[in-house]
Amino acid sequence: MSLLQDRELTTLTVQDMMIPSEKVAHVQLNNPLEHALLVLVKSGYSAVPVLDSAYKLEGTIGKTKILNEILGLERFEMDRLSELQVQDVMVTDIPRLLKGDTLIDGLKALIDYPFVCVVDEAGYFDGILTRRAILKEIRKDIYSGKNKQN
Repeated sequence: MSLLQDRELTTLTVQDMMIPSEKVAHVQLNNPLEHALLVLVKSGYSAVPVLDSAYKLEGTIGKTKILNEILGLERFEMDRLSELQVQDVMVTDIPRLLKGDTLIDGLKALIDYPFVCVVDEAGYFDGILTRRAILKEIRKDIYSGKNKQN
């Protein structure tokens, strides 16, 4: 039997593994890039979700995207950090998951991303699912499987 066909892993949902929205650093569409960069640096994350004023998910913003935007020919143009807003440079084409999606759905979505945002049916931000959370569940399953065989 393959690892992901195991009864315990296939019953896990995104909701079982996600970090709830209250614990996730985020920025809003109209925040200046300066604020977004401060949130990213202070939190230690490379990217965070972008929400509108009603807390619907609009995209993500990352350090690399911000730094590329302020990079001039010979120097960083720091004044642009206060001139531009998050909505001017954020990434909108991102995968999204629902709380009821399976571990397999989450694993597929996380192949190219360190985290994927979780939304409800109306697009409101519920939290994030990280690669770390999936890997922890798989590791837990591997070790419990070894103990069952011994």
